[in-house]
This record gives sequence, structure tokens and C-alpha cells, in this order.
Amino acid sequence: MNIGLFAVGAGRAARPEVLAQLARKAEAIGCESLFAPEHTVLFPPENYTSAYPYADDGKISGMRGDTDLLDPFLALTWAAAHTTTLRLGTGICLVPQRNPLITAKEVASLDVLSGGRCLFGVGIGWLKEEFEALGVPYARRAARTRQYVEAMKVLWTEEDPQFHSEFCSFAPVKLHPKPVQKPHPPILFGGESDPALRRVVEVGDGWLGFNVSVAEAASAIARMRQLAAEAGRDFDTLDIGVAPYTKELPITLETLTRYRDVGVQRVVLMNPTTRAAQIDAALDDIGNTLVHPAQAL
Repeated sequence: MNIGLFAVGAGRAARPEVLAQLARKAEAIGCESLFAPEHTVLFPPENYTSAYPYADDGKISGMRGDTDLLDPFLALTWAAAHTTTLRLGTGICLVPQRNPLITAKEVASLDVLSGGRCLFGVGIGWLKEEFEALGVPYARRAARTRQYVEAMKVLWTEEDPQFHSEFCSFAPVKLHPKPVQKPHPPILFGGESDPALRRVVEVGDGWLGFNVSVAEAASAIARMRQLAAEAGRDFDTLDIGVAPYTKELPITLETLTRYRDVGVQRVVLMNPTTRAAQIDAALDDIGNTLVHPAQAL
């Protein structure tokens, strides 16, 4: 069982000295990964009507429009400069809002600068108002995401990549450096709906389920196994992770064991530094109660 931390580069952990300390300490206590979220712009709760899918009231708790939120690739590159073993994941990158050539360059750059530690978490987005502010159509964002990911795979793996589709088209180009990881960094799709689970199996290399209980994780894993069998894909090659968020709290060693027993390989915990006065003490609590015992799972 691997343990990750979520929401680095956000709130207090957007401060460079805090993010560096968090990354060093997380690595020291045995965490496997850090995950950075992405929103280019946010809005006060009264200024958006889109429903955040992981809260009963449809609003992002603790993340108003004035919350500090770093670009995930810059946050993770800063963390990479202060660590040597931590995997560095986008959790998640809003791929349909971005130019795929620029995103491919950023992913490859992070992978090179970190020595091959990038995890490319991908999502289709939920905040319609953000798409509108960026001038990107909200409709058919799932199809756009699939094509963008396929285009990025070509950019990462071919010497003279070219791609032609409805949402993305470019003649032969050069994109260097290529990622350290071959053929490319693992692509972890977020989302818990059936279409999202299909993207995991058909386009991705793994799953990062968010706000899922043990029972919900078990159901999603069973569905992905079924989809993999139908597609002729080996399910056991997929990287399966979850971020419990508000589910199954408090997270204990027994909780981790239950996640492991249904097939989860990585549990991503909420970064505890937002409210904690002492970062080292907060992370020591995780290390003492979860991380080191979990390594024996």
C-alpha cells in the first residue's frame, strides 16, 4: 500500500517554504507521492451554479475564489527540487481546458526535471463557469479529453509526431525532451461514473477515485475488471488509487487494510498542513499512525 498526500500547492501549502518543508517531510516519513490540484480560476460560492460533485451542497469546501492555488506543474516541480523519491502527481489536471501540445511539454518537462517521477492525473472538469472564462466549450469535454490524451501520447513517443482529429490537429512537429518514463508517465483518470471508468481502461494507465468509500472503491474496481476483460486488457497492469476525502474518516491502519483488500494500491490522504501550526508534527502523526505500518501491508 502506497500513501500519498493531496492538495499540495493549495492554501498554506502554496507558500514556497511550506511546500518545500511539506515535500521533504513527506518523503522522510515514507510517503510515496504528492498530488496537486488544478483550477486556473475559481469563484466565490455565490458566483457559480455548477455543482461540485463531492459535496452535498455542491460547493468546494475551504476553496473560495481568493484561495491561493498554484499551477500544479510549477508546484510539483518545486517539490521535485526538494526531494529525490516522491512521485509527483496532478490531482487532477483539467486536460480539456488546456492546449494539448503545451500540456504535453509541461508533463515531459516535469518528468525530466524530477528524474522520471511524474504521475499524470487527468480529469474532464466540472466547473462550467471556469470553462466559459477560459473560452473553452464545456460541451463534449469528455471527447475532447480523450483526443487530447491520444495526441499527447503521440507527442511523447514519436520522433515526428502528427495528429489529426476533431479537437486537435497538427502537422509533423518536434517535441523534446521526451519523458524519462517510457512510453510516457502513467495516465491516471479521475472520475467515478461509468464513462470515467471506461476512460481508465480504454485510454489510461490507472484510476484515481476521489471521495470514495471502501464499498464504492470495490464496486468501481469490479466494474473496471469487467471492462478490462471485455477490452482484452490485463486489469492487473492498472494503477489503482483512491483519495477518501470525506469518506471513511478517520483513516486508520484498519481502513487502509480494507482498501487494500478490495484492490486499492494507493491511498491519497488530505494534506494536514492547512490548519496545523507545526507541519513536522502534523506529518509525524501521519507517519507514526499510518505510513510506516502501512508499508507492511
